[in-house]
Amino acid sequence: MIGLDARLLCVRTLIRSIESKSYSNLALTQALMDAAETSPQDSGLCRRIFRGTLERMITLDACIAAHSKRPPEKLDLPVLCVLRCGIYELLYLHTPESAAVNLWTEAVKRLKKTSAAGMVNAVLRGFIRGGKVIPMPEDALAAMSVQYSVPVPLLEALLHDYDRETVTAFLEDAADAPPVYIRRNPLFASEEKFLQIIAAEPVPEIPCAYRLRRRGETAEVPTVIDGQETVPMDPFRSGLVTEAKPMGRGWHVQDLASQLCCLALDPQPGETVLDVCAAPGGKTFTIAELMQDKGTVYAYDLHEKRVGLIRRGAEKIGLQCIKAQTGDARKTEKPQAERVLCDVPCSGFGVIRRKPEIRYKSLDEAAGLPEIQYAILEASARAVKSGGVLVYSTCTVLRRENEDVVRRFLAAHPEFRPERPWQEIPALAGYGQEMTTLFPQMLGSDGFFIAKMRKA
Repeated sequence: MIGLDARLLCVRTLIRSIESKSYSNLALTQALMDAAETSPQDSGLCRRIFRGTLERMITLDACIAAHSKRPPEKLDLPVLCVLRCGIYELLYLHTPESAAVNLWTEAVKRLKKTSAAGMVNAVLRGFIRGGKVIPMPEDALAAMSVQYSVPVPLLEALLHDYDRETVTAFLEDAADAPPVYIRRNPLFASEEKFLQIIAAEPVPEIPCAYRLRRRGETAEVPTVIDGQETVPMDPFRSGLVTEAKPMGRGWHVQDLASQLCCLALDPQPGETVLDVCAAPGGKTFTIAELMQDKGTVYAYDLHEKRVGLIRRGAEKIGLQCIKAQTGDARKTEKPQAERVLCDVPCSGFGVIRRKPEIRYKSLDEAAGLPEIQYAILEASARAVKSGGVLVYSTCTVLRRENEDVVRRFLAAHPEFRPERPWQEIPALAGYGQEMTTLFPQMLGSDGFFIAKMRKA
């Protein structure tokens, strides 16, 4: 059946991703690389359904529950995933309804769940007959959970920390395809040369930052811009915006929040800078570029394999001042430095638009993180020279991992004083607070937290 292969690839990858609890972007990238003969059209369809289904699982399960005799949690995972994908396609894509029902009914058979084919067919057709309505609970919080596909405990945590308007805007942004930002390496590419080859738009507030145009806005972009002849290709097909090919000699993919974090650190040429939790290296590369590749950037990570990512990335981008090595951020003795960046492990709830599976994590899994974060911050502070800068950052928006950790640290270390970031950049100065939480509705970045502190 035409289109069946793309749907089978999608649902099988979804099953593996859920079972292994792996990052969805890595699982999908690997699946598409393994299915090398898949057409661009099938790859695009697979990506769309896979990502959309992950983003909206609570919404989809509410629809399934309204038309299935068995609740979603009682269904075999392959059957449940087929129904989720089928409901998603009926709700959000323009596939003819009968074709979608037939394809997903056949898909469940190919997954060796033939006995469930009748049920899948009945649930999908019942959903169509019912007008494809999403059932909303009477309870306001439960309805919000179904609408935005966010678990109630996470909603409660967000609404505890922020007003409803801020939370709603954040969750609405997470339902859309996220923008892809690129950081130009000014040491290897002028803006004029960069924009001749890379189809991107400058971000006015942030020097050397660009938003990659989406498919439909532009036809093709290259993989490198180092003066050599390049082969144009679709970035979403080639892996440009995935883990497969995230950089070229003149650029690397990096969200605005990470770029803003490096601008808050404000490293200068010739300085010694520490990036204590550096892998996979995006911030390390930007720090080195801001230093004009002069001085030393020590980049640490706990695992040698991830340290290798930093080394290879620095080599590919053409940066010489980076020294990547293994080290536990809480224990390893580090050289004294003018600037220290602590981008600590966190719950990651600020990046749910890029990693949709994160929203389903239990808050209990993150309960112990503040102690780890505080230990890293304490250990890193010992490496800051007098008059030096310490930046604490996370990619979450939960205050228990952000403001609470920093306030505890400042209370124990009066020699450090909070400082507003970006005061030398007029377009950004108004966003910088002594503790800054970034939301997509502000500058278009991921959800992120930055606290800049200076040692007396």
